[in-house]
Amino acid sequence: MAVHLSLTAKIATYPLNRKLLQIRCDQLLHLLHLEKAEVSVVLMSDAEMAGYNEQYRKKQGPTNVLSFPAEQADDGFVIPEAELGDILISVDTARREAEGHQHTLHHRLTELIIHGLLHLTGYDHERSEEEAVRMWDFEKELFQRLQTSRSATMPFLAINVDHVATVRQARGGIEPDPVLAASLCELAGADGIVAHLREDRRHIQDRDVRILRQTVKTKLNLEMAITPEIIDFALEIVPDMVTLVPEKRKELTTEGGLDVLGNEKKVRKAIEKMRKAGIPVSIFIDPDAAQIQAALDAGATFVELHTGRYCDADSAEDMKQQFRLIEQSAELAFETGLRVNAGHGLDYRNAGPIAALPFIEELSIGHAIISRAVLVGLDQAVREMAAIVKFV
Repeated sequence: MAVHLSLTAKIATYPLNRKLLQIRCDQLLHLLHLEKAEVSVVLMSDAEMAGYNEQYRKKQGPTNVLSFPAEQADDGFVIPEAELGDILISVDTARREAEGHQHTLHHRLTELIIHGLLHLTGYDHERSEEEAVRMWDFEKELFQRLQTSRSATMPFLAINVDHVATVRQARGGIEPDPVLAASLCELAGADGIVAHLREDRRHIQDRDVRILRQTVKTKLNLEMAITPEIIDFALEIVPDMVTLVPEKRKELTTEGGLDVLGNEKKVRKAIEKMRKAGIPVSIFIDPDAAQIQAALDAGATFVELHTGRYCDADSAEDMKQQFRLIEQSAELAFETGLRVNAGHGLDYRNAGPIAALPFIEELSIGHAIISRAVLVGLDQAVREMAAIVKFV
């Protein structure tokens, strides 16, 4: 028995994470000790919901959710004991409500599924004010318990080998070799390799990227500033993808996301050149709604959300706020049609919660793994991080 989640034809093209909603439905049955129950959840449009609302409630227009508990039929048909009933949800109405409360669509859909399911189990907020309060409190409790349950998704782990090159450049020699390090990372379970070719060539060199392009077996992601020289280089070697990042000559590491709004023309032109060469483009941005929309408008395929403020938070409350911002931004980006990665500052202590977010496909981690490798070796350092990222 389970929750049977379906979408009508009119919303089949909506950017919904059906897997996530199914997982949350199944988790709800578990939290309510209804593992043997069977429920149908149908997601539909406003127009379709309006028809049901008029037919069964004699009210005009759509509503957000309708619940129909299973009842004995007049013709004597016996309803299976485990059958709870049906829940209908208007995605259009849910989207408007989500925007009004500054929540994501999937946040609101989850709330409506909880609300509908409690109706099927006997709760009714219209019977009395006392019961309405009790139902509302239980809804909030269930939602919170869902939020603390880790996702069943398994993001990819991309490893940045820049800091191997940093050690090499400190002596001006040939060791350690970031190309060899990349191969060891892949053998240990990395799903991709990241290299940032900076204008001042402080670590990764042109030769490194050329050889990486020939030797990386998983995926090579070239991080780059929007400069003519680096754009031409990327078009020459054609990496599996590029990530556009801001770059300041005096910074120790990338400080914050790229201001897509303030560099709209440059970003758009760079993406168009990459598109013609068949290179997918990600943009490294702060978790900000305006920057997400700007990235979409510029033609990006991915955004990589900057996790630095989350990693650098100096209090539990600040970390929680930064985490929620990343969570909401990841879902918002997904809903607009963008694919979502994340990275910057992630380590063995803080990567787990980010890896558990269902809309994030890949984490880019470098410094923490290379630092750990100094003590335990690169193979073990990669495997330890992969265990955190892939088995959340």
